[in-house]
Amino acid sequence: MTETFEAGWLALREPYDHAARAGVAADLLAELTARAAISVVDLGAGSGSNLRCLAPHLGPRQSWRLLDADAGLLAGIAAPPGTQVAAEVVDLAAIEMVALGADLVTATAFLDLVSADWLGRLVACLDGAAVLFALSYDGRIDWDPADPGDGLARELVNRHQRTDKGFGPALGPDAARTAARLLAAAGYAVMTADTAWRLGPGDTVIQRALLAGYREAAAAIAPDRAGEIAAWAGRRAELIVEGRSHLTVGHTDLWAAAPA
Repeated sequence: MTETFEAGWLALREPYDHAARAGVAADLLAELTARAAISVVDLGAGSGSNLRCLAPHLGPRQSWRLLDADAGLLAGIAAPPGTQVAAEVVDLAAIEMVALGADLVTATAFLDLVSADWLGRLVACLDGAAVLFALSYDGRIDWDPADPGDGLARELVNRHQRTDKGFGPALGPDAARTAARLLAAAGYAVMTADTAWRLGPGDTVIQRALLAGYREAAAAIAPDRAGEIAAWAGRRAELIVEGRSHLTVGHTDLWAAAPA
């Protein structure tokens, strides 16, 4: 069973995702927009954030297939003006069984959940489609001001990121690098960009949500250190409440043109 996410978390992160992606992949999007029509497959589409981000940049004739295992998330998606949207409940673990057949295959905050084997099978199925994989977590969790527990928490979270999320051992922070290598080997011209979240004192809600998630993930990996992790999270929470917390969460966007 593949991992799914709560609608509330997806709604909370969406404006930060869109801000981080502003201006990224402009060359690829310009080339795609120049086509008379474009077909898009969105893997792990969730509640439709990727659709809402990209549709305004892709021209007047767009057809989208939104693929996800969570029927509830897909059911709430509205088609932006000028788009045709079909939502499909699919277990993406068997990606080779999914008919892609698109001009663009895209995903957001998804590649870090999959295994190297899964990603290799996806690349073999692309059949010349362009790709745009956004917001793959890259291992950076940098707090300011620093705390002595930050390094341990980050290490444990990154170990948790590599556990099986339904697609085999997850790539976690290695996702974008692995995708770039596999796509280049398949003849794609690959580009990447830093799309980190840079959160400040005004972003208390998402900082608190991230801190809670980090605490839970770290304790799951090292339950014998749960007390130490809880103490660290308590100190960090105090800084958030005091309006003194800054947090950078690293992400990488990758886009690649199909081989000639």
